[in-house]
Amino acid sequence: ACRPAWKCTTRPKPCPPRIGAIVNAPPSLPFDAERVMRLALETFDIEARALIGLKARQGESFVHAVRAMLDSRGRVVVMGMGKSGHVGRKIAATLASTGTPAMFVHPAEASHGDLGMVTAGDVVMAISNSGESDELAAIVPAIKRLGVTLVAMTGKPESTLARHADIVLSSAVDQEACPLNLAPTASTTAQMALGDALAVALLDARGFREEDFARSHPGGSLGRKLLTHVRDVMRSGDDVPRVPPEMPLVDMMREMTRKGLGATAVVTPEGRVAGIFTDGDLRRLIERGADLRELRARDVLYPTPKTVRADALAVDAADLMEKHRITSVLVVDDAGLLVGALNSNDLMRAKVI
Repeated sequence: ACRPAWKCTTRPKPCPPRIGAIVNAPPSLPFDAERVMRLALETFDIEARALIGLKARQGESFVHAVRAMLDSRGRVVVMGMGKSGHVGRKIAATLASTGTPAMFVHPAEASHGDLGMVTAGDVVMAISNSGESDELAAIVPAIKRLGVTLVAMTGKPESTLARHADIVLSSAVDQEACPLNLAPTASTTAQMALGDALAVALLDARGFREEDFARSHPGGSLGRKLLTHVRDVMRSGDDVPRVPPEMPLVDMMREMTRKGLGATAVVTPEGRVAGIFTDGDLRRLIERGADLRELRARDVLYPTPKTVRADALAVDAADLMEKHRITSVLVVDDAGLLVGALNSNDLMRAKVI
């Protein structure tokens, strides 16, 4: 910080602005809470009207754009400058995650080599509210020479971009939500919604399903639910509690304690599941006053346990547990041989539930 003027040994000079200070900032107005809320509500109203107006502006051109993207042998290459570029990145990401190969190419970088990313089998969707972006105008001739289909998303259907495009999608709005009617607000909302409409129409036309969505989102909750199989999360080998039918109940309880599943499978010498015994079964025996020292596994097992296959989806195993109000299931193969075990804690650790 600058020293006070009375400590300066030389003629005082104006102190430099503090780091982070706004130079020549306009004086702030008194805070008006009512005006803040009024502007917020007006913004919602203006952008809602923009989206309703967007419906009336769509027609055959929208169908032609979907058809071109559906028939493309390559990718949908999205371009846009400024705020339209930010929207374009999101549209490209939405298309890619819903079954339509897509990517974003910055128009300014395209003029310096990135246009090489565009191939003859692609569809280029150029986004510009004014339709007069210099960066897009500079590469339109090169795009046309490639023979690709050019789709223009613009608020000015009479613009230069629209005149050179093969298909024009109108994203026009009557006014921006900005009080100055300058900052892209309602127009970018319209662009975003139009991009979502294209993605939804395309995914439906492709027969895109939940399983397809999960494959492109393996790290998400839906991906875990639809791609995780029982074999991926079950306990196997020595981690599976198992006892023969003749084992005394006391020894069976030790096996359950060691393996920490809250249950144990009762299996025949061949490895076939004969039944299951759980912590709940033990509590019920104690409540009845049964002599635990005289009992063996065959005396207390439940003979028809719920089982699943290793290739079943883990989410189906979770549904089975919830439906029957149980916390563990046994995993068997086609011959009924025990191959694993699974409980609700295993599913929670895998974030399936």
